[in-house]
Amino acid sequence: MQHILIVDDDLTLRNRLRKFLETEGYRVNAVGDGVALRKQMQGDLPDLVIMDLQLPGEDGLSLTRHLREHTDVAVLILTGKGHTIDRVVGLEMGADDYLAKPFSLRELIARIRSILRRTGAAGGTGVRAGGAGGQGAGGRAPARVRFGGWTMDFAKVELLGEDGRPVHLTAAEFRLLEALVRNAGRTLSRDRLVDALADRSWQPMDRSADLHISHLRRKIERDPSKPELIKTVRGFGYVFTGTPETG
Repeated sequence: MQHILIVDDDLTLRNRLRKFLETEGYRVNAVGDGVALRKQMQGDLPDLVIMDLQLPGEDGLSLTRHLREHTDVAVLILTGKGHTIDRVVGLEMGADDYLAKPFSLRELIARIRSILRRTGAAGGTGVRAGGAGGQGAGGRAPARVRFGGWTMDFAKVELLGEDGRPVHLTAAEFRLLEALVRNAGRTLSRDRLVDALADRSWQPMDRSADLHISHLRRKIERDPSKPELIKTVRGFGYVFTGTPETG
């Protein structure tokens, strides 16, 4: 049974979400602040944290950053309607998705299912991404490629390091990396990369591609300040300069 942790100081909303998610078949815990969250995370780690940004004491942005630095737990942030800066910063901190209040419970469950499917908690490992260009022999896109010591498995939706261990990528990060790798040597515009981020559950913002490229570089480049795999084409977009090998 998948485990969800709700972090929101609104007791009424917290209880409402908990009851709803339990009826949807999830195991749910709910806390009201960062202190309780940190205590909860010392024990049974959830598959997904639903994080309100406006919390007493330590705010949701700081807590999201803490979770991303110390765990692979997926994060869905809740933000006030129209708070664009909060959403941008939340994604920059490593959140997997965001949802503006007020929201419908059906929209919430759709986003939860999408995140869990993409991050692998629904039966796989890593995150789910849509295909983008680049095909192998026989016109079929390769299911697995290697580059610079990394192995990217599109079938299992995971990125493995040289030691064979999976590296946590958010859904957006995996989508961008897949688009770049499948189009190695070809410059992709920011608009095209933003299109690669989009799916039926959410629409990215204009800065999303740049933010997630920055996150990707921190995870796969030897020196993120001097990238060797994902290079910037100033004024246009990005190009993957690695050499993907199949087989």
